[in-house]
Amino acid sequence: MMDLHCHVDLYPDHQEILNNIKQSNYYVLSVTTVPSAWEGTVKLTEGLKHCKTALGLHPQLAHQRKNELPLFDKLIGETRYIGEIGLDGSSGYKDHLDEQFLVFKHILKKCEEFDDKILTIHSLNAVDQTLDCLGEFPKSGTPILHWFLGTKKQVSEAVELGCYFSIGPAMLQSARGKKVISWLPIDRILLETDGPFAKVDGEVLFPSSVDMVVDYLSKSLEVEKQNILEQLTVNLRLLVSK
Repeated sequence: MMDLHCHVDLYPDHQEILNNIKQSNYYVLSVTTVPSAWEGTVKLTEGLKHCKTALGLHPQLAHQRKNELPLFDKLIGETRYIGEIGLDGSSGYKDHLDEQFLVFKHILKKCEEFDDKILTIHSLNAVDQTLDCLGEFPKSGTPILHWFLGTKKQVSEAVELGCYFSIGPAMLQSARGKKVISWLPIDRILLETDGPFAKVDGEVLFPSSVDMVVDYLSKSLEVEKQNILEQLTVNLRLLVSK
C-alpha cells in the first residue's frame, strides 16, 4: 500500500506522522512545496526505508519562490521524485499563471535531462494547461496527477500522455470526485492522502487513511478487496520500475 502525496514536513506533530509511516509500513512519497525545504524534509524521514522525498516548487508559491529555481536545479540530481509541482488556476492564484508557467516549464525541461523522474502534479482549475505542458515536455518523466478533477475527455488525454492518477479519501467526499474516479483506468490508479491539508469529517489524514479508498474501490467496482490491493501493488511496482 502507498501514500504518494503526503506533506510529511507540514504536519504539526512530526512524531505522529513518522509513527504512522512506521506502523503502516506503506510506501510514502513525502512531497515538498519549496526547494529550501528539501534538506530538512530528507533529514526528517531519515531511516524510513519506504519513505521517499520529492523535490518541489508548488504552483501556489511560484510567484513568491521562483528565485529558488537555481536551488531546484542544484538538488534535482539527488532524487528521482519531483513534486509538488504544476499549475493552479483558482481565484487568488490565476493572476500569477505566467510565473507558474515559467516555473513549471523550467522544471519539466530540467527533468528531461534525466530518464527516470516521477512527478506528482497539481492541476486545480488548470487541467488543459497542465496537460499541454506535459505534452510539450514528453521526456520529463512519469506524471502522477494528484487529486485530479478533470473531465472524462481530459482523463483520456492524460492517459494518452502516460499519466497515473493518485486518489485520496478526500476525493470520496464529493460527487464530482467519485465521478472522476469512475472514469480512471484501474491500472493507472495510485493512492494518496494530501495530508495534513486534506481532511475527512474534520480529521487530518495520515498514510494509513488510504485504506478508505481501497474499501471504496472494492465496493464501487464490485471487486474483492484483495484483488484491488494486488492491482494497486502492480501499479506501484510498474511506476517505480520505469
